[in-house]
Amino acid sequence: MEFLIAAVSTPVNFDAATATDAYIATMDAAARARSDAYFEGGYWLIPVNLIAGLAMAGLLLQTGFSKGLRDRVQGLVRSKSLTVALYAAIYTIVTTLILFPLTLWQGYFREHAYGLSTMSLGGWLNEQAIGLVTGVIMAAIFLTIFYLVLGLARRAWWIWGAGVSVILLAVAIFISPVYIDPLFNEYQPMEEGELRDDILALADANGIPADNVYVFDVSRQSNRITANVNGLFGTTRIALSDTLIDNTDPDEVLAVMGHEMGHYALNHLWEMFIIFAVVLAIGFAFTDRLFAFVNGRFGKSWGVSGISDIAGLPLLAACLSVYFFIATPVFNTVIRTNEAEADIFGLNAAREPDGFATAALRLASYRKIDPGRWEEFIFFDHPSGRARIAMSMQWKAGQLALGAQDQTPELRLDRARAISDALVEGPETRQE
Repeated sequence: MEFLIAAVSTPVNFDAATATDAYIATMDAAARARSDAYFEGGYWLIPVNLIAGLAMAGLLLQTGFSKGLRDRVQGLVRSKSLTVALYAAIYTIVTTLILFPLTLWQGYFREHAYGLSTMSLGGWLNEQAIGLVTGVIMAAIFLTIFYLVLGLARRAWWIWGAGVSVILLAVAIFISPVYIDPLFNEYQPMEEGELRDDILALADANGIPADNVYVFDVSRQSNRITANVNGLFGTTRIALSDTLIDNTDPDEVLAVMGHEMGHYALNHLWEMFIIFAVVLAIGFAFTDRLFAFVNGRFGKSWGVSGISDIAGLPLLAACLSVYFFIATPVFNTVIRTNEAEADIFGLNAAREPDGFATAALRLASYRKIDPGRWEEFIFFDHPSGRARIAMSMQWKAGQLALGAQDQTPELRLDRARAISDALVEGPETRQE
């Protein structure tokens, strides 16, 4: 370790690769093994969730449940839209219950096994109930509109369906900060002080229309650090978790907030709307073909007349899930590219390369820090910890070469070691 520190002790000899290795080397082998095990376990959950979803769809169709539900709902209401809405609500409840054992293991027991959750079982179940209620309402609204478009557009439904889906997504993002997020967390104005002033100054310098900063209580759910600049059309809000404030230093907070502001300033949300529309159009076209193929062979026994029949929703969802599974590396690459752009924006905005580097180390509690090239391409929707630290050190090297007065060659290896020690000991959990 001593030779690594010595190698980066002067501006003239500052080497980004050596500095990156110095930061990575502070991570204890035990902490790294636990982080790798958690993240790599997520690789297997992708096909497991796909298989579970396909099995559930087969169960609902093969047993005649979907057909029977449609027929019963049609007997209660005459309106086709009400039929879809009621079917969607019941379908959401039933599928949630079927998959609940897997959800419980993934969302509660697995998170506790790796020391990432702070919730009691009762608290977790309460949030699941809230999520189910909101999910039922949103599914009923979305699917009613979606099936209306599907019936009207007929063969071109996959194009119109993608457009309508993006519009509904925009509406959800618009209302989320005001009506949905507060259901799960309490948002309070950040206490006045130097850090709050620095965040607002950073926002003002980068065109973020916000005059306040909000703190939300992630600590009641998890010990992860997070932040966001969220909202549309006047609902834009700067928010950061209490875990970010309580467990990191000010330069790390500013580095993280610079990244989040980058998403807003670079118009990533609008960019993702366009990409999402294209992705969905392709996915719906794929689903249209696959649905026709499968339903042509089994539709008569399932009682599904075609893709516009609400009884075929399990098959439609299954086809779409196959598409998203196949295209996982593509989606991850699109998101990862945006995240990398926000990273470099944040470095230029906040000018805290070491804060960014140690923040990346903190994320290593649940993200593998140094994956292989193909591993990162397939499974990572954010740049890896090594990639982020390397970017921050390359930025720092460039600034030192330019003679930037606000940058020094010293590394925060003391803080990096403290982060590693905390990961080895395991985060304390707080029960509600």
